Amino acid sequence: MGHTEADLAQLLHTGPFHLALRTALAVRGLPLQRVQHHLAHRGIKLGVTSLSYWQQGARRPQRPESMKAVRALEEVLQLPGNSLIRLLAEDGGAREVERPAGRSYRSLVEASGAVEGLLTELESPVDGGLHTVGHHERVRIGAGRELVGRDSQHVVRAHRDGIDRYLAIHHGDPGCDPSRVAVRATDNCRTGRVRWHAETGVLVAELLFDARLRAGDTYLFGYGFEDGTGGPSGEYVRGFSFAGGQYVLQVRFDEAALPVRCRRFAQVSAGAPRGARADLTLTGRHRTVHLVEQGVRPGILGIDWDWA
Repeated sequence: MGHTEADLAQLLHTGPFHLALRTALAVRGLPLQRVQHHLAHRGIKLGVTSLSYWQQGARRPQRPESMKAVRALEEVLQLPGNSLIRLLAEDGGAREVERPAGRSYRSLVEASGAVEGLLTELESPVDGGLHTVGHHERVRIGAGRELVGRDSQHVVRAHRDGIDRYLAIHHGDPGCDPSRVAVRATDNCRTGRVRWHAETGVLVAELLFDARLRAGDTYLFGYGFEDGTGGPSGEYVRGFSFAGGQYVLQVRFDEAALPVRCRRFAQVSAGAPRGARADLTLTGRHRTVHLVEQGVRPGILGIDWDWA
């Protein structure tokens, strides 16, 4: 459901700052790149990643140059003078939402901000022009409890002409060094540009198709990431921005390091509580667990596990 002027007016009155900013961007229909462009015309240099962090609540404008940018944002977004500045002053002591297990809420929103910046750098449209028909993902956890790597078989359908690539995203566990993560193009594609964000362990890889798709065409391709650079892994999470087809996630553990309990879960968003909990039984000589989602909805799906 889209945001309205009434929603925006309410949030400008009540806050918090990041929700008011996000709603203003949605109501005005301005993508972050356009906002950056408007700010540049006013002599203010601000990165798309910083804007994304601000609207998601991962970071708050604090430095004098950042506050100057916020005042300019009020102009660009046609908001009352000092409306965003006032919210920053009022909810300055607000704490970040915390998540009980797995990666912190802050790390997830910072990673999503990094992804948005990298996608912008690679000139990606919002959805890449593709819908997922089916995605089978195999994740490997090593003897040191680390994420060794993962492989994907992906089937997509183009919903406009001229699509010839897919941007695959890898978010390593805490401690991951994305500069050492290897990208493998295995079926019907080849690796193009690769970009990463060291602080969040995020890597985006361009996979170039062997054919240019027309609207309605389907395409099957395979790819993978070899990691092994992060610390102990306690979960595997995949976010979905759009509804899609079937998603299958299989996690395989090294027989030298087996978890004591595994569960599937779903979340509406990174900060939301984990729901749709269900215990999973290790199979295949007690080494693998999996989940199957027939019709993916926007949100987060994953499997987490306890080592002791």
